[in-house]
Amino acid sequence: MTNSMLQCEIADFAASLASAAPTPGGGGAAALAGALAAALGNMVGNLTVGKKKYADNEPRLKELNAEVEELRVELLAQIDADAEAFGPLSKAYGIPKDDPDRDATLESCLHAAAEPPMQILRLSCKVMDCVAEYAKLGSKLVISDAGCAATMAESGMRAAALNVRINTRLMKDREYAEAMNKELEALLKKYLPIAQEVYSFIYGGLS
Repeated sequence: MTNSMLQCEIADFAASLASAAPTPGGGGAAALAGALAAALGNMVGNLTVGKKKYADNEPRLKELNAEVEELRVELLAQIDADAEAFGPLSKAYGIPKDDPDRDATLESCLHAAAEPPMQILRLSCKVMDCVAEYAKLGSKLVISDAGCAATMAESGMRAAALNVRINTRLMKDREYAEAMNKELEALLKKYLPIAQEVYSFIYGGLS
């Protein structure tokens, strides 16, 4: 793909995001942030592998490269998954309130719409695990890129969490909603400090 084609696709996505259309939205942006974090981590690995100074780290870096490549593909797939799940929910809000099927339809759509951002959160957390290793094992010449990856992963996690919570708060099935919220809170509690620690470590090292 040429740079001009890539820029066109990015511009098209940004224009769609900026439009009045309901999709893509915050979930798609969260998935993109996570995918960019994975790509930046992969960049750190690829620019470190083959360097004599980091020969001892090479086996693990190659494993990380394979892992984040898969995560990047999965996260990009969630852009479409999120849009496909939100479309029916957007229509469900328009069902007349006196329609006897409205509540059941809305509940089903809320469940479906919460799943993609929840998966984006899970995947972004996995990316963050990899980024933390890249920060330790990668070449110092590209350490800022590892810091950028940590920042993007954190953005993906936070944005995905918002898109889960806006759906779970409206669910009538509170047991289902609270189970999802519990998983969400546990992931944020574990991984946000990791992202901040990696960023601070790298930022501090550049002063």
